[in-house]
Amino acid sequence: MAEKPWDGRFAEKTDKHVEAFTASIAYDWRLYPYDIAGSIAHCKMLAKVGVISDEESVLLVEGLGTIKRELDRREFTFDDSLEDIHMHIEARLFQVAGKVAQKLHTARSRNDQVALDVRMYLREEVRQTIDLLQQLKVVLVDMADGHLDVVMPGYTHTQRAQPVLFAHHMLAYYEMVKRDQARFCDCLKRINVMPLGAAALAGTTYPIDREYTAKLLDFPEISPNSMDAVSDRDFAMEFLSAASIAMVHLSRFSEELVLWSTAEFGFITLADAFATGSSIMPQKKNPDIPEIVRGKTGRVFGSLVALFTLMKSLPMAYNRDMQEDKEPLFDAVDTLKACLQINIQMIPRITVNRQVMRKAASVGFLNATDMADYLVNQGMPFRKAHTCVGNAVAYALGKGIELDQLTLEELKQFSPLIKADIFDRLTLEYMINRRQSAGGTATENVIRAIADARRALNSETPA
Repeated sequence: MAEKPWDGRFAEKTDKHVEAFTASIAYDWRLYPYDIAGSIAHCKMLAKVGVISDEESVLLVEGLGTIKRELDRREFTFDDSLEDIHMHIEARLFQVAGKVAQKLHTARSRNDQVALDVRMYLREEVRQTIDLLQQLKVVLVDMADGHLDVVMPGYTHTQRAQPVLFAHHMLAYYEMVKRDQARFCDCLKRINVMPLGAAALAGTTYPIDREYTAKLLDFPEISPNSMDAVSDRDFAMEFLSAASIAMVHLSRFSEELVLWSTAEFGFITLADAFATGSSIMPQKKNPDIPEIVRGKTGRVFGSLVALFTLMKSLPMAYNRDMQEDKEPLFDAVDTLKACLQINIQMIPRITVNRQVMRKAASVGFLNATDMADYLVNQGMPFRKAHTCVGNAVAYALGKGIELDQLTLEELKQFSPLIKADIFDRLTLEYMINRRQSAGGTATENVIRAIADARRALNSETPA
C-alpha cells in the first residue's frame, strides 16, 4: 500500500514539517468508534449492492473489529504521517486484513467520512448533554421543593426589590435549563442527517444504497445535496450556540452562588467538599467551583466564535480549513458536560441560610410596592400612590427605620386612606402570597409549579 493515498500524483514525498502541521490525529483520534462504525456500515452496504463480495465484507468487518479493540485498549500507535484517524484505521486495516482493505474506500471520500464521524460523535454527546440537563432539572426542583418556606429578597439592578420564595428563584433556573434542553433536542434533529454517500462533493458513480447505510447507522434521513453534505457545519455551530446559551445560564447561577456565599450576603454555605482554601490566608473558603464555571463560559463562547469565523467565507464545498472545527467543538462539548456534572453534584450539598435570607428580605423597604397597592385598593391612582409611598420611604429613611416600624399616626400624614390593617399587608408571608398571578411567587403557585415540574420530569423520555 502506498504511503499516501495520493502518492500517484506527486513526485516528492510530503515534507515532515508539513505532516506535523497538517496532522489532526492528536485530537481527532477520539472519533475512532464512529469512524469504525461508519466503515462497517459502508462495507456492508458495498456488499449488499455487489461492489464487493460477501467474503470480502466479512474480512473487512472482522478487521475493523480487531482495530476497534486495539484502540479501546489504547494499543495503537499514532503517526503524524498518516494525518488523521481515517488514514490510521485504513493503514492498520491493510496490515490486519490484507489487500482487501484497499476496497473499503470505494464510493466514499474523507470529506463525507469525516462529516459522518463528527455527526455521529456529536449525536452521542448531545444525547449525553440532554441527559445531564435532565439531571440538573431534577436537582433544581429538589432544591425548590426542600425550601418552600424560605423567603429571600428578589433583586433588580442588584438592589433589593421585592420578597420572593427561594423556591421560586430556583424554579427560574429550572425554566432556563428546560429551554436549554429543548434547544439541544431540536439541534439533534439537524445533527441526525447522514452525509455518507456524498463522496468528495458530487456523489458517486457506484450503485450505493444510502438509505440502507442510514438504517444501519440509525439515521432517520440522508442529506439531499452532496455538496451541502460535505461542507455543512451548521449543526456544529448550532450545537455551540446552544452550548453558549446553556453556559450563560450556568454562569449567571454561578455568579449568584459566589455573591450569596460571601460574608456580606451569607445566604448560602457551600459544602467544604466543593470549595477550596487560600495558600496564604488560613481563614479563607473560596467558591472556586462556581468561579471556574463562570470562567469556562468564555471558552465555550470562544469555540462558537472560532467556528463562525472558520466557516464565514469558505466557498463550496469541502476546504481543509474545516479540519479546524474539531478542537473548538471537542473542547466545548467537554467543558459544558463538566460544568453540568459539577453543578449536579454541588447544588444538593448547598446549605441555605434561611434566617439570613429572611432578615435580608425584611429590611430595605421591600414592602413599599405593597403599601402602594394597598392605597390603590383604597381608591388612589397608582402614580399618586407611588409618590405617596416614596415620601413615606424618605421619611422612614430619615428616622433610620422601616415602613412597617412607623406608627399609624406617622403613616396617616402621607394619606388618610391608610388604616390599621396596613400592617397586616406588610408582612413577608402576606406579600408573598398576594402575588398569585400566573408565574408569580405565591406559595400556592410555587407548589403547583413544583408539582407540574415533577410530572413533566416523570413523563419525559431520554433523547
